[in-house]
Amino acid sequence: MKKYMEILKKCPLFAGIDEADLEIMLGCLGAKVETFDKRYTILPEGSAGKYVGIVLSGSVCIEQLDIYGNRSILSMVTPSRIFAEAFACAGVAAIPVSVVANEESEIMFINIERILNTCSNNCRFHNALIRNLMHDLAEKSLMFHRKIDIISKRTTREKLLTYLNYESKSQGRMSFDIPFDRQGLADYLEVDRSGLSLEISKLRKEGILESRKNHFTLL
Repeated sequence: MKKYMEILKKCPLFAGIDEADLEIMLGCLGAKVETFDKRYTILPEGSAGKYVGIVLSGSVCIEQLDIYGNRSILSMVTPSRIFAEAFACAGVAAIPVSVVANEESEIMFINIERILNTCSNNCRFHNALIRNLMHDLAEKSLMFHRKIDIISKRTTREKLLTYLNYESKSQGRMSFDIPFDRQGLADYLEVDRSGLSLEISKLRKEGILESRKNHFTLL
């Protein structure tokens, strides 16, 4: 596990826990690491909510498919971030989303029961771990409120500009990268890709933004 320490120290689940304790903690928690190929479904919709996942390398998409096969991206999870924690804490019998590798990715899994229930060694880090987990759940709640605000807009233009404004504020600059390609952005905004590309072209001509691939500048 030593080779993952630098990325794990950035993980919100382990905030405030030093490296020496972290090494002990991972053994106590029974953490395991698996590697997945691009577009591999790591957790399929309908699987039981038992594990918290931590992205060590690569990235994963939290997504849903409707009955017609249309994809909606709920979020992109990048290295050091966690996923599926809400479903695991709730103990849902069948999660309503799929977790799919956006590229070749290494994922650490921890059974939620090992986090929520103290072990026989009465390890001192469990309280910090639970506190960090609650903080992360609160942040995820705010993130999904943001997603609702974006997709509730009436037009592709409004959805796009609302999303870009959120990204600009969160990154603290007017020129920034987003974690999506064009298809991914369309799926996140829940709009047609061709319509999105047309709207981006119009906004460039109007002098409202500049863009190149996944890099945007608000003017």
